Amino acid sequence: MNKELVDRIEANPKYIELVSKRNSFGIKLGIFVLVMFYAYILVIAFNKEILATKIGEYTTIAFPIALAILVISFITTIIYVKRANGEFEKLTNEIKDDVKDLM
Repeated sequence: MNKELVDRIEANPKYIELVSKRNSFGIKLGIFVLVMFYAYILVIAFNKEILATKIGEYTTIAFPIALAILVISFITTIIYVKRANGEFEKLTNEIKDDVKDLM
């Protein structure tokens, strides 16, 4: 890639917007998922009795909570992919259109 193309892309306000939105959204989702995982681990470490509560003959409350964490993590991935394929992809295409003459 030539220097002029890189400079023009980096100076584009849509590129700055894209990087800002993408980073902000990714960090928020990442922190959300990490807080969920670490909260679960902290409960295991410091208050096992809560997760040892039986909800059936063979099952404790820990299993559905862990399953919910996995499902929520999967959903956050879907949310990110939908936004990346929508809003972020639109901005990327607009940036490409703006610098098309240098490509």
